[in-house]
Amino acid sequence: MNIQDGINEVKKELTSDEQMLASAFKLEKLYKKHKIKIFTVVGLLVAFFGGKAIMETIENSRLNSANEAYLALQKDANNAKALEELKSKNPKLFELYTYKKAVQNRDTKELQTLSNSKNEFISDMSNYHLSVINSKVVDSKLYREFALVNNAVIYIRDGNMNEARNQLSLIDEKSPVYNISKIINHYTIKGK
Repeated sequence: MNIQDGINEVKKELTSDEQMLASAFKLEKLYKKHKIKIFTVVGLLVAFFGGKAIMETIENSRLNSANEAYLALQKDANNAKALEELKSKNPKLFELYTYKKAVQNRDTKELQTLSNSKNEFISDMSNYHLSVINSKVVDSKLYREFALVNNAVIYIRDGNMNEARNQLSLIDEKSPVYNISKIINHYTIKGK
């Protein structure tokens, strides 16, 4: 290697070092200019993710307390403390527990209360069971086919065979209660 090549090699290294040093100065200048903004963004990110983790921990604790109260009620249905804790910690689970208990006990008063619930599932199920207990015609989204069979039975009992057949004709062939509807429909033909 001759002297000229050596000088060129040194110039290249110095040029690359100068460029690296220049970008370091630019970065430092940018940092000094936007230091407050950078710390604010980093602080907000830390606060956001920290707050989110804390909120998730609080929510999990609340749900665990509600689940423990529910399990305590499964063992002892008269546990007033567990019932109150379930009601305060998880109102939806409390409504579901109350619904289950009302259906088991055929408690029409409680089912009437639950049929006005804001939870559309609890409301629909409570209304359906209340109508079945009271032998009334019902319209249900969740128990549609069962409601149609129940309505048909009520119409048969009242002697309205045409309306009973109309109700049974609304049941789809793929429905699990289709065979029951065929049997009841056969009964209406024989009963006429």
